[in-house]
Amino acid sequence: MDCSSVVRLFHPTGDLFCFPSFFFDIPNSAINPIPPIFSETHEEYKELCLQALTKLCRKRSSPIASGRPATWASGIIYAVGSCNFLFDRSQPIHMTGQEIAEGIGLSKSTISNKAAEIKKLLKMSQWSSEWVLPSKQEDNPLIWMVSVNGFVMDARSLPLEDQRVCFQKGLIPYVPALKDMLK
Repeated sequence: MDCSSVVRLFHPTGDLFCFPSFFFDIPNSAINPIPPIFSETHEEYKELCLQALTKLCRKRSSPIASGRPATWASGIIYAVGSCNFLFDRSQPIHMTGQEIAEGIGLSKSTISNKAAEIKKLLKMSQWSSEWVLPSKQEDNPLIWMVSVNGFVMDARSLPLEDQRVCFQKGLIPYVPALKDMLK
């Protein structure tokens, strides 16, 4: 597969997404097993998956140039889902890795191995606010943990100036004290 043929899509926000044209050969059946996640009310999952795909496409000697598009697509879904506790039955939106695999027609081990590769390439984890759904950021204590003089603290409990420093260093997704002031 060749990544030289690129399809450019403009997102309603004005962002430009570039994808290899072969990615559009993925049959709709590859997306059909994920209706609870990819429904209109859960566009955030789509956004994060597109973001992951875009980052993979931008890598020099893009890894997605080899392998089946459906494997990459399902690996991205699995990786983004794992960063957002998709496999936790206590969450309102949840499903098992086996359900994803069965719906796409691939084995769970294939998908989880591809997801592990993607997570490593993109440094994805539940600790990274970049890969946590915006609607879940406030409730995810992992992305708010910072080390202050050797002590792990919740950044939301820090003074405003310290929150600003944490935000400027990319340690937290936004300044919570400012968000509270705007309410």
